[in-house]
Amino acid sequence: MTPFNKLGVSRRGLLLGGSAALAGASLAPRMPFAAEPIKTAGLYTVPVEQQWVSRIHIAAEAAEAAGQLDYSFTENIANTDYPRVMREYAESGVKLMIGEIFGVEQEAREVVAEYPDVSFLMGSSFLHDPELPNLAVFDNYIQDASYLSGIIAGAMSETGNIGMVGGFPIPEVNRLMHAFMAGVREMKPEATFQVSFIGSWFDPPKAKETAFAMIDNGADLLYAERFGVSDAAQERGILAIGNVIDTQPDYPDTVVASALWHFEPTLHVAIQKVMEGEFEADNYGIYSFMKYGGCSLAPLGTFEGKVPQDAMDLVNQRREAIKAGEYTVEINDEEPKSS
Repeated sequence: MTPFNKLGVSRRGLLLGGSAALAGASLAPRMPFAAEPIKTAGLYTVPVEQQWVSRIHIAAEAAEAAGQLDYSFTENIANTDYPRVMREYAESGVKLMIGEIFGVEQEAREVVAEYPDVSFLMGSSFLHDPELPNLAVFDNYIQDASYLSGIIAGAMSETGNIGMVGGFPIPEVNRLMHAFMAGVREMKPEATFQVSFIGSWFDPPKAKETAFAMIDNGADLLYAERFGVSDAAQERGILAIGNVIDTQPDYPDTVVASALWHFEPTLHVAIQKVMEGEFEADNYGIYSFMKYGGCSLAPLGTFEGKVPQDAMDLVNQRREAIKAGEYTVEINDEEPKSS
């Protein structure tokens, strides 16, 4: 696929939560009268269906539908090829580039330095660099919603033996897992956790096999940080908690709740800054916090009314306190261990 391919209608139907794009369009910043849409490129190392990237992609499509962006993208970019694709887009006149540089930090930052007139909004495990004023970093810091989903998990698990399958133990993932575990302990202080990382952002078969092993070891509920985990839960007849996207409609008897990431607040700030000529190095991760509308707890769907009321009362109480800034979910970026 060349860097200038658009998403076709058939692919669009595959994206989970695609209907949120149109709803999100109304939240986008208003373009100045007669202003041209910002020429924007999305660079992704995985398919746009992958849950993390899908949230960026959906938000960008919504902004395009609202007239803020002229958006093109490339998916499945190998890390070794990422700098080349960045340069191609920059040379084509792109003014805003969004994507993820977790596996190619040094090389990507070298490209950023070469194109000071391009604004780069990139997922990264590292802080923004004042020497690169055109690079802002972000990630899905949705620990608030993960904590709330943990409360529900703790109430729904009968044994308190919970399996957690993640991609890599990077700080951004670690904090979500710790927040989830803290939520579980609100309802089951004695809960135990089986924690494993599969070494990939997109390997559903491996995630599924890892989850099977946890079920065989007594887990009666799984935290599905990766695709494939909910499939294992469904096949073995146990429950799961989703992450980043809402998979409840696809697993109506399995996924009780999900912590959702909304990239729209992050992207809208960047669009406004680019339009005003004020884009600068900064940490956009904060716009994933619940108080900015960057995350939420998905509707319970088929599990509505099935979660114990004391758990839902605590969820509602904490959610309002988090939004009001009266309760702060602890951020722990250390690698979680089985316990």
